[in-house]
Amino acid sequence: MAATGKCFLVTGPAGIGKTTLIVRVLETLRNSNPNLKVQGFYTREIREGAERVGFEVVTLDGRKGLLASNKISSPQSLRWPTVGRYKVDVASFESLALPELQVREDTDLFIIDEIGKMELYSSSFFPAVLKVLQSNIPLLATIPITKAGRDIPGVARMKNHPGARIFTLDAINRDAMREQICSILADTLQNP
Repeated sequence: MAATGKCFLVTGPAGIGKTTLIVRVLETLRNSNPNLKVQGFYTREIREGAERVGFEVVTLDGRKGLLASNKISSPQSLRWPTVGRYKVDVASFESLALPELQVREDTDLFIIDEIGKMELYSSSFFPAVLKVLQSNIPLLATIPITKAGRDIPGVARMKNHPGARIFTLDAINRDAMREQICSILADTLQNP
């Protein structure tokens, strides 16, 4: 399992800026270390005007694919699992995310945004996350905030991992939290 202090989990309410924080931390780390080898992905909203109609997975090298949508009504999508009003395209998610979670010896850091209900519909996703933890390569991930005290089982397991440090994001601490996480990660990467 990952050593203490190598699993960094960012949580907070929906829309608070967890993905933005992850992307900015990554940009800061890459600016200070252009040779940094990072694997992973983040999720981004798909919007039509002011309406959110879904989510896409974006790999760190810029490839994109559908994660979930409320606009798709194909025969295939009738079998897709749902989260709220969104149908989750597990096959699309797996085709992009799972290769990004393959542990390679030259990887310095993994980024996973997010380990949440939609992603956990993939039966292969959480085992891949556990392999990342076992690799002892630092992991920066986002997790949803607990609703009414009930964690998703995979999220609870991440939070209870012996190497996990949890950072709770809110509207007041976003900038300070980004600086803190950048500093901690920079130190972790310099002193493995």
